[in-house]
Amino acid sequence: MGQKVDKDRYSEAEFLRFGERLAEQLGALREVLARPGFGDGPVTIGAELEMFLVTPEGRPLPRNQEVRAVAADDRLTLELGRFNLEANLTPLPIAGRPFTAMMREMREIMAVVDTAAETQGGQVVMIGILPSLSEFDFTHEALSGEGRYRALARGMRRLRTEPFRVRIEGVELLELEVEGVILESANTSWQVHLRTPPADFARVYNAAQLAIGPVLAVSGNSPAFLGRQLWEETRIALFEEAADDRDVERLDRRDRRVGFGSGWARSAQELFETCVRDYEPVLPMSSVPEEVPAGGVPKLAELRLHQGTVWQWNRPVYDPVGGGHLRVEMRALPAGPSAADMAANSAFLLGLTAALALHPVEEFPFAGAYRNFYRGAIHGLDAPLSWPGLREEVPAWRLALDLLPVAEAGLGRMGVEPAEIRWALDIVRERVTRRRTGAIWQRKALAGMGGDQAARARLVSRYRELSQTGEPVHTWPF
Repeated sequence: MGQKVDKDRYSEAEFLRFGERLAEQLGALREVLARPGFGDGPVTIGAELEMFLVTPEGRPLPRNQEVRAVAADDRLTLELGRFNLEANLTPLPIAGRPFTAMMREMREIMAVVDTAAETQGGQVVMIGILPSLSEFDFTHEALSGEGRYRALARGMRRLRTEPFRVRIEGVELLELEVEGVILESANTSWQVHLRTPPADFARVYNAAQLAIGPVLAVSGNSPAFLGRQLWEETRIALFEEAADDRDVERLDRRDRRVGFGSGWARSAQELFETCVRDYEPVLPMSSVPEEVPAGGVPKLAELRLHQGTVWQWNRPVYDPVGGGHLRVEMRALPAGPSAADMAANSAFLLGLTAALALHPVEEFPFAGAYRNFYRGAIHGLDAPLSWPGLREEVPAWRLALDLLPVAEAGLGRMGVEPAEIRWALDIVRERVTRRRTGAIWQRKALAGMGGDQAARARLVSRYRELSQTGEPVHTWPF
């Protein structure tokens, strides 16, 4: 989705031509993935941080284009809503002290955005769903001005002519209906990328599918939307329903456009093929046909653009840069509460993924991994989870504590320094032991402030103040 889109209206002939290009590029992808040595290299990680712009009073500030212009930082891109920005962190080797480096760059970027936002009467906050959002923040005017987002909105409406219906049943019930995809802008996430050789891709991808359930359960930071108390990670349900293109003509398709999947992966190629086979294009921007020299790496611009409009919670990424490689993009974690928390969540997820990839996780029923993911999002620390080797379900908090040594071993195998591992995983351990996730902190803090719109805005200001200290959420007072 970071590619430049040249216009926001496309003809049916352009959609047809784009589909033909996708089929051609699947063949080119198959050839390049079969090359000996393609994608080999040191294990590296990267990340994307989505954030909200807010006023000093805690309300959303729809000025992302102006803030990015003032910041003049190439790491910043616009997101769907005018009150959202995204930062792309610098990729780095996982060996050494990667999570400290991640945290340092996050704080640096936040300072840059904060300084720029001040010129527009605002500031920045990292949080899964902004508690002060109201129905009036999701008008057509709230859509970012860049062509790709207008084109995305029109492309989704081409597929789904009926309104988007959101129904989330949590502590309370939320039901609403909207005409477009603007509700996607209510969600901000922390997306982690892991470079993976093609030969290992299915193992690592499946390991990430299993790992994310317990990690998400202890990382919740989105307990409410529009004043309703919903899931511990309400983002999961909201994004899936706000971008569900399955209207009455597509109800037979098994998976939503945003979803967890329905079975273990067998190869990276299969995942890309499924994306093209099952999901119609929404951004049919065709590039100039490539002339790839013998042994060269194709850009596959159309395939990459299309892949960026199918939002699996774990997604395969093909990147032609630097001789080309594949990545597993882990998209389910929320933004916030602090840079330290996000670094720690990354360590737990990457370490557990690396350890599980050494074992045949496919012997575990996929339905168990699927249930774990959604139960973790709904119930957080108290979610009943299943796991390989366990005869019965256990609470997520207990399973997470048992899995921390497994993650520690996985990080050690990838060359992360022991002190770095202890620091990052101790944050997760303390959060679980003290029962203080971002979602729990938000609920308890709001209860002490009252539950109206003004209280939710005050909650944002207090949350931001504590987040700016850099201290992890388990140390925050109410």
